[in-house]
Amino acid sequence: MSDYKHTLNLPHTEFPMRGNLAKREPEMLKRWYDMNLYEEIRKISKGRNKFILHDGPPYANGDIHIGHAVNKIIKDIIVKSKGLSGFDAPYVPGWDCHGLPIEHKVETMIGKAGDKVDFKTFRKKCREYALKQVDGQRKDFKRMGIFGEWDTPYLTMNFQTEADIIRALGKIAENGHLVKGYKPVYWSVVGGSALAEAEVEYHDKTSTQIDVRYAVIDQQAVVDAFSFESSSHKGEGEVAAVIWTTTPWTIPSSQAIAIGADVDYVLVQCSVNGTPARLILAEALVESAMTRYGVEEYRIVARAKGSALAGQKASHPFYDRVVPFILGDHVTTDAGTGCVHTAPDHGVDDFNVGRANGIGTLNYLDDNGIFRSQVELFAGEHVYKVDPKVIAVLEEHGRLLAQEKLTHSYPHCWRTKTPLIFRATPQWFVSMTKEKLLDNAMASLEDVQFTPDWGRNRMESMLGQSPDWCVSRQRTWGVPIALFIHKETEELHPETASLIEKVAVKVEEQGMDAWFDLEPADLLSAEDAENYVKVTDTLDVWFDSGVTHFSVLDRREELRSPADIYVEGSDQHRGWFQSSLKTGIAINGVPPYKQLLTHGFTVDANGRKMSKSLGNVIAPQKVFDSLGADILRLWVAATDYSGELTVSNDILKRTADSYRRIRNTARFLLSNINGFDPAKDLVKWDDMLSLDRWAVDQAHRLQQEVVEAYDRYSFLNVYQKVHNFCALEMGGFYLDIIKDRQYTTQPDSLARRSCQTAMYHILEAFTRWIAPVLSFTADEIWQVMPGERSQSVFLDTWYEGLHSLAGDEMGHEYWEAVMAVKTAVNKALEEARSEGAVGAGLEAEVTLYASAELKEQLQKLDEELRFVLITSRADVRDLAEAVDAKETELEGLKVAVVKSSHEKCSRCWHRREDVGSHEEHGELCGRCIDNIEGEGEQRQYA
Repeated sequence: MSDYKHTLNLPHTEFPMRGNLAKREPEMLKRWYDMNLYEEIRKISKGRNKFILHDGPPYANGDIHIGHAVNKIIKDIIVKSKGLSGFDAPYVPGWDCHGLPIEHKVETMIGKAGDKVDFKTFRKKCREYALKQVDGQRKDFKRMGIFGEWDTPYLTMNFQTEADIIRALGKIAENGHLVKGYKPVYWSVVGGSALAEAEVEYHDKTSTQIDVRYAVIDQQAVVDAFSFESSSHKGEGEVAAVIWTTTPWTIPSSQAIAIGADVDYVLVQCSVNGTPARLILAEALVESAMTRYGVEEYRIVARAKGSALAGQKASHPFYDRVVPFILGDHVTTDAGTGCVHTAPDHGVDDFNVGRANGIGTLNYLDDNGIFRSQVELFAGEHVYKVDPKVIAVLEEHGRLLAQEKLTHSYPHCWRTKTPLIFRATPQWFVSMTKEKLLDNAMASLEDVQFTPDWGRNRMESMLGQSPDWCVSRQRTWGVPIALFIHKETEELHPETASLIEKVAVKVEEQGMDAWFDLEPADLLSAEDAENYVKVTDTLDVWFDSGVTHFSVLDRREELRSPADIYVEGSDQHRGWFQSSLKTGIAINGVPPYKQLLTHGFTVDANGRKMSKSLGNVIAPQKVFDSLGADILRLWVAATDYSGELTVSNDILKRTADSYRRIRNTARFLLSNINGFDPAKDLVKWDDMLSLDRWAVDQAHRLQQEVVEAYDRYSFLNVYQKVHNFCALEMGGFYLDIIKDRQYTTQPDSLARRSCQTAMYHILEAFTRWIAPVLSFTADEIWQVMPGERSQSVFLDTWYEGLHSLAGDEMGHEYWEAVMAVKTAVNKALEEARSEGAVGAGLEAEVTLYASAELKEQLQKLDEELRFVLITSRADVRDLAEAVDAKETELEGLKVAVVKSSHEKCSRCWHRREDVGSHEEHGELCGRCIDNIEGEGEQRQYA
């Protein structure tokens, strides 16, 4: 037997089958940074229309987690796809660097500021710690193939940025939005600081709910306020209002009982501890209250509207304090007793109703949640631990009616994960009503595009509920609220705008220490220095990041405001999206973004949140060190980010399988354009074989869909379309068909060069399609593609060398019909194979019995139909002639399959009647002999 292998055009490529991404990607990263790829992209993009994605800053503390990876990869896909679409799309990453968690970390290392170390040294250590965290996170972000200005990111602790944060505060104050107020705010006793709404999250907490009797002072006056059903049966025993609360620790601060003016109240006769008593309760809540108290026998003896009880007085359950009945619109009959214990220190409604009735605050708790020394019975007790003692005192005074445990949703600090309290303190607020900031912010959302659409309702709902924004913090590590206020009136200095600028200039040079080191006399006149003091509070970190449209977008030459898009997790509808909107409206009157894209959070295969305690954490570092960053990137693209993103080791393994399909398609294309030089071998469109033109047309159609999907940020759609193209149009049809022509025809024949031209065009487009997602793989392909090209796929735009088959006789619809026929024939061959009638497809000869219309279509391929069906022979006959043929799923087609009786050509493996007819090449068919020694076979269609 002769060896004809040397006469075949066998595939070859340097592009390996195995990705070995974990090893190869770092090598590619080094190449990218050695060639300054990001800077090169900026150079070629100069002058193009800009597309600005503004980075929401992650917090500079701890290793990145899978949520960080999702966020940064989505952003990177957007930026890279916009670059391929011809935009100048810079990406400036940033970090949030101030705040409580960093303070806590530094405290564990060197002690508390002002205690074991001076404040200036403490801030220096915080800066050093934050910078170390930035370096660690930056390394991992770069490892994932995220392009950006990593050497010059924005950090909220950069001196320039700190100065501009102060300038932003000055602008907001100048526009009338900044006010100082005294009201209850969320307070972290662990952090010793106020918190804003955006820093609060809700977790289940088990509390003790209690019902407490407040004895009324003028028993007869209260009795007279009720209408009795019988004048002779007014009941007996102490008259007391009953309050219900889930925060026993607030009872020492209780100063009033709020009731609803239109609520129906009743006087309930019952027995408490064997003693007759008359309890004041809302009628709607009597039954549930009596059940809690274990009272089975009771009766309602009188009724009254809440308005009739207003002005009456009760006694505090254990202090010598008069507690008045006051009217409040916030009182409901949803739960409790209808009589609301009111502590203006510890609730917004309590504070407001107290202020309306001339009741102030007591300030019993210090910053750390400890009862102050003057607080009778509870001095030195911690708010977290005092409940049992409060309950014991209530029992001792005979005031406790009931107690039981209650698990309910309770506000917690989003950073320390500890329960919060409401605490009335003097704070600085961005008012949502003073200059109609809330109304203007709500109206401005009309011009903002949301992806997904439901983000609009979520944002509007959360924004609509937002109270005045508390922007002050009592921290050491934060941008100072650089204001001077009058000692007596607490009014801002009349020259605040110019003073802000003077402070900002100093901060640009020295950082925030410039403010803390500064004496009022350094900037103020001698008289003013006597009358004005500087504010020592720091700014909420949400303010730092919220004004980055001012301190970063407006400051950096390559950026602009408003940005085209902000991209963050769904929690940022109440966080960064809101703080940015509020400050954007407060400073400039417009939103700082045109579009908002929201993605969900990561969960495991069972829908549980990632948690170290559950052992279900998937660390991105482990993924890119084992499977490769491109697998992580592909998983993000292949997941619907509009909801929760499910991830597990099994899911990532399946993603790796999908990756192999895409990689193998690229490898097939590369290996079969071996020896192809587009400068001299490219076949003109009109001269290409019909099937090859169809393949290019398919790529042309797909490219339009892919680009549109990228523009809609529908990366799942991109993945599905590209993967299907690899599996169906290419792997399941085109690439199988052209193998014979590619391998067996003459090297420089039209038949071969035509399909190589098609593969070249497809590969040029395909590499760009996958580049935003599979960045390492795309650039790896790019390096081994033939022809002159730029150093990286990312220095190019979408491929423009594709053509459309529109108007062609054998156009898209024609080849779609042929594909359907091939699918039907494949099923018939598979049935014959399972029955043992034939082996491989080339052992078979098929007869297609087709309807007149289908027969006419198939006959256009003439002898080349067999190459499309990958059989040794293919005949087409009238459907009426079918005898032993089998039905197919395709209407108007029956198929008969028989085993070929001819010998197999040892070169092309087709079984043909002329195998052995040539004396010198007894193992070859005539076609192969012609391809070796003659002018070569001619192909027109396939």
